[in-house]
Amino acid sequence: MSTVLGDGYRDWLPVVNLESHGNSDLVAHFYRRAFTLLRKSGSFGLIATNTIYQGDTRSTGLRFICENGGNIYNAQKRLKWPGLAAVVVSVVNIIKGDYRGIKLLDGHEVDLISAFLFKSGGNRNPAVLLANADKSFQGSIVLGMGFTFDDSNPDATSIAEMHRLIEKNPKNAELIFPYIGGEEVNTSPAHAHHRYVNNFGEMTENEAKQYSDLYAIVKEKVFPERKNKPGSYSRQWWLFGRRNQEGNKAIAPLERVLVTNAQASTHLSFIFYSPNVVFANSLNIFPFQTYSSFTVLQSRIHEVFARFLSSSIKDDLRYNPSDCFETFPFPENWETDPTLEAIGKEYYEYRAALMVRNNQGLTDTYNRFHDPDEYDPEILKLRELHTTMDKAVLDAYGWSDIPTDCDFILDYEEEEDTENSNGRQKKKPWRYRWCEEIHDEVLARLLDLNQKRAEAEILGGKGADKSKTKGNTKKTRKTGKPTTNNTATIPGLTESQTN
Repeated sequence: MSTVLGDGYRDWLPVVNLESHGNSDLVAHFYRRAFTLLRKSGSFGLIATNTIYQGDTRSTGLRFICENGGNIYNAQKRLKWPGLAAVVVSVVNIIKGDYRGIKLLDGHEVDLISAFLFKSGGNRNPAVLLANADKSFQGSIVLGMGFTFDDSNPDATSIAEMHRLIEKNPKNAELIFPYIGGEEVNTSPAHAHHRYVNNFGEMTENEAKQYSDLYAIVKEKVFPERKNKPGSYSRQWWLFGRRNQEGNKAIAPLERVLVTNAQASTHLSFIFYSPNVVFANSLNIFPFQTYSSFTVLQSRIHEVFARFLSSSIKDDLRYNPSDCFETFPFPENWETDPTLEAIGKEYYEYRAALMVRNNQGLTDTYNRFHDPDEYDPEILKLRELHTTMDKAVLDAYGWSDIPTDCDFILDYEEEEDTENSNGRQKKKPWRYRWCEEIHDEVLARLLDLNQKRAEAEILGGKGADKSKTKGNTKKTRKTGKPTTNNTATIPGLTESQTN
């Protein structure tokens, strides 16, 4: 908004629309304005981006309206836009005051439509749980491709030059780290990195100059674009744009950490990765090492919660930990549950081997997973393992009454025989998932459990101590002062990666 309309307009919106969030999409402010203009018993309906019931946009718009005399009486959550734009829209109709007529949610008669466009529950945002504090952080914002060694980017330095500099002076290897982002995690069968990054950590400029070869590269490639930027971006141009030493401390003692994509992605998937790298800001990092943590986060229980609370582009997920991790109520004793540990290990190792055998990354593997025309026995087994994993998580919550049966269901309706820009037939947005009734029941229980945990934490009960993880550390961004070593190898590489 500030880019197109100016900082003044952006700053004016929260003044006229109280309780609005700076990260809200503009559409929420149209809803707020329309609601303000209504007389009592007046109504309006607007076509919106489907973020209207998600995250900060929901909180700014529909939440405020529903808590201040508005009633949603008709809503369609996901409609494929019929025009050229590849977006999913929502339609919401609101009346100011009481409403005694029929309420329709996606064409079905319901008693209530919440700000979440949900048929039950309240309008309040899920509470951030103390038990989940300081257990997630975003990767580093490098702010300058001149820091990197990458043969695919003309703004970077070549890999051959990196090796030449290490051979010239083995000390240079102390500050060169593997650099991994969302693309490598999602497309490489083994999540192999192909880039490296020059990381001065928290060094002063004089300290950085001691590595004269690397300093010279950054001075040439980064300084010109950073010198006119505000604040520390220009004053400390030889350092990454966003960093926090606490993030490095969080994962330094660990053998592995959980990682997932921070940007819009079709599928929600988690992997383990060595912490001896620099993670890009396109990744979220969690200081967890156990398979039980993987089991809970990779399960459909967490996925429906994450998709419900995170914002999206089209129907892709943008996983924001503040929305869907910090508020997520884990099952009790999940860290020490041997069943969760065992099924997580079996699922993870099977999926990893499957990707390597097929030379397919996470995206391609889960595309096949959700394809109703895919009958490969290995994919069928992966689906079975996922269902087993879901059942184990539901049992951990004590919700064994919830069935785990899945079917291929469209995420949204799309016209028949549509083609993409290349003239090829487009695949419909099928997803192998629970039916809406199970989906809504799990969500309702999770939202209710979130409120109970939050209340327990406020009262100083056990909820504040639940779900603590060993090695609990501050939420931050990866990069700290690099550990010095006296070898000419690249930090963080296994023997196979080095080969």
